Amino acid sequence: MTKSFFCLVMIVSGVILTSCSDKYLVHTSQYDFKSESGSPDYNDINYWAAHPWKKDPSDSLPGALLKENRDSLADVFFLHPTTYTKRAEDGKMNAAIDDNYINAKTDYSTILYQASVFNQHARVFAPRYRQANISTFFNKNKEEADSVFDIAYTDIKNAFEHYLANWNNNRPIIIASHSQGSRLALRLLKEYFEEKPLQHQLVAAYTVGWSVPKDFFTSLKMCEDPLQTGCICSWRTVRQNYIPLYLKNENGNSFVTNPLTWKTNDDYVSRKENKGSVLLNFSKVYKHSAGAGIQNGLLWIKKPKFPWSFLYARRNYHIADINLYYMNIRENVEQRVNAFNKK
Repeated sequence: MTKSFFCLVMIVSGVILTSCSDKYLVHTSQYDFKSESGSPDYNDINYWAAHPWKKDPSDSLPGALLKENRDSLADVFFLHPTTYTKRAEDGKMNAAIDDNYINAKTDYSTILYQASVFNQHARVFAPRYRQANISTFFNKNKEEADSVFDIAYTDIKNAFEHYLANWNNNRPIIIASHSQGSRLALRLLKEYFEEKPLQHQLVAAYTVGWSVPKDFFTSLKMCEDPLQTGCICSWRTVRQNYIPLYLKNENGNSFVTNPLTWKTNDDYVSRKENKGSVLLNFSKVYKHSAGAGIQNGLLWIKKPKFPWSFLYARRNYHIADINLYYMNIRENVEQRVNAFNKK
């Protein structure tokens, strides 16, 4: 296999994050802040991956959307997924908050490709936090793993309280997240929204890439249509009839939303209803790339269609949970924000 063909295969297989050179290194020079305590200081804008008071990758738009009308009717509190994927050195299972490489990787992957989906009608707040290393998810010592996630959640909690005290001013809130971010977001929703006054400010929660166990919430419900507010949307995307080994024991015990209909029934919806994906080429919107159905507590799809997709062999589409449905999510945020404001 030639080097150029190998690179092509890796680019397609990674969908949004994988490439043949480390593209994040070129951005590291802009992250020169240091935390003396090792903890984030949310008064300092540097400790926010995305914030309305600064220019950041969440402000970006694919080329097809450059002329759209934008406003800031709501706020999005976005919790990014795991970007601390390198080997943990010296047993440090939580990322250093001022690691310039991890911060660059966060901003130019998930903040660009995921958080940007919410920027048409909302101000985007995305805190940096001492995220758990990816190996924590596979630690069989639950107590040890939980202690690592507790540190990450402490940062999220402090960031959210700082946001509420300084910038919210009773504005409508969207909680959005992916993967590790969604694990932490569910805990945040449980502590601050469920059966709390703040539940009345919740437009919706998009907790994508993590299970929502059917007994986790009491008053917070799954969204059942595109206009419902104060509810939760969640899905994990895999190829039809595929269940990853690490999810076998769930036995379907997870709520799932279909991001093409915003319902929870098991009807399969054709990719013709997909209004556009944003993949490795951020400036390009690929229409009709993937359908969606619900099966075994997961969102299942047939093989997606995009340039060079015949080389894409993966059956787990976790990395593209949001990107495959970028335009449908963007449209739905507008629908729910408008419905919320009409109330």
